[in-house]
Amino acid sequence: MAVLQMVLLLCAGSSLAEDIFPPTVNIIAELEKLKNMDERIQKLEETLAKVLSENEAKKVAFSAGLLESGTGHTGPINTPKILVYKKVFSNIGGAYDANTGVFTAPVKGVYYFRFYGHSHGGTTMAVSLLKNGETQCSAFAWKPTSNGNASNGVVLTLETGDQISTRLWANTWVYDDPESYTSFGGFLIFPL
Repeated sequence: MAVLQMVLLLCAGSSLAEDIFPPTVNIIAELEKLKNMDERIQKLEETLAKVLSENEAKKVAFSAGLLESGTGHTGPINTPKILVYKKVFSNIGGAYDANTGVFTAPVKGVYYFRFYGHSHGGTTMAVSLLKNGETQCSAFAWKPTSNGNASNGVVLTLETGDQISTRLWANTWVYDDPESYTSFGGFLIFPL
C-alpha cells in the first residue's frame, strides 16, 4: 500500500510540475532574460543616482546675521561699505562667503533674497542689495524716535558666478542685538 501511495504522489507531482513548468521551457532563453533584467536594473540605478546627485547639487540656501556676537553696531561710515555677515546660521551649497559678505551663484537660476536692517532711535539706517555691484532694492529707517527696522526682498534671475551682497550707505548705521539681527539670506527657487 505504501508503494502505491508513493507512485500516486509521484504522478500527481509530475502532473503539477508540467502545469507550472511546461516541458518546452528554454532555460537558456529564460536565463538571458534575467541577464538583461540585471542590466536594465543597473541602468535604472545609475540614472537614479545621477538625478539624485544633480538635485543635491542644486540645493542652495543661506542665512546669516551681521555680527558673530549678536550685539553691537556697524557705522557710521563715510563711504558705502559691503556688509559682511559673520554669524552664519546655514549655508547649504556653500555659496555665501562669510569673509567677504558675498553670495556667488553656483548655478544659473531664479533666486530669492531678503535682508533686514535694525537701527536704534535717532540714527539713520540705509542698506541696499546689490547684484554684481548694481543696486536692486533698498531698505531705510530715517532717524526713528525708538528702534527702527526695515526689510526688503527680491527675486532675481542669476547667471552662474553672479554676485549678490548688501551695502550700508555712507553716514548710516546698522545694529545687531540678540532679539533683532541685521540679517541677509537667500535661496535658489529653481535652476534654469
